[in-house]
Amino acid sequence: MNTTDSADHRRGLRRRGDVLYSAIFQATLQELTQVGYARLKMEHVAARAHASKRSLYRRWPHRAQLVADAIEHTLPRRGQPPDTGNVRTDLLDYLRQIADALNSPTGEAIRGLMADTHRDPELTHTIRIRFLDPTISELTTILTRGAARGEVRPSALTHRIASIAPALLREHFQTHHAIPDPVLIEIVDDVIIPLIRPVTAHTKTTQ
Repeated sequence: MNTTDSADHRRGLRRRGDVLYSAIFQATLQELTQVGYARLKMEHVAARAHASKRSLYRRWPHRAQLVADAIEHTLPRRGQPPDTGNVRTDLLDYLRQIADALNSPTGEAIRGLMADTHRDPELTHTIRIRFLDPTISELTTILTRGAARGEVRPSALTHRIASIAPALLREHFQTHHAIPDPVLIEIVDDVIIPLIRPVTAHTKTTQ
């Protein structure tokens, strides 16, 4: 038996369920922040969490799955996208939720994860399925509601347009390490709203 495993079983009462998972997730984020995804090792997470390495591999066969669960554990639970009756307000409210998560203590771990996605296809796939695709889907919902109210032109309801704001947030976050509110307002007012605005007779004349 691995020495870490045997030591873990001598540490008193064994933790199970949410208590054990919370300890593992916290240890994962601490390791990710300290060494980055490329050098993150399951045995180091297990040692930091005082857990069995065997139990980690049984629940998470690939470290990308563990990291995704650890990040999701710290983020606010997804609900319905904002629906205030105004597409600009909805977009800002939604992007502020993302910015709050990235500006939180978890953000340092997320930044390290972003930097390593191009090196690991499994990680890239996991992040896309678990985080990027749902975000784009929820933004599409916001835009679709706006189109029903006449605030968004129907031709703007595309995956490409819905993915622009998250891409700009990621770029700013990786470069500047924080996303202040003026950046969100600039993304919405200077980039997204002009792209989705309905075409008016005046616009057609000036094109």
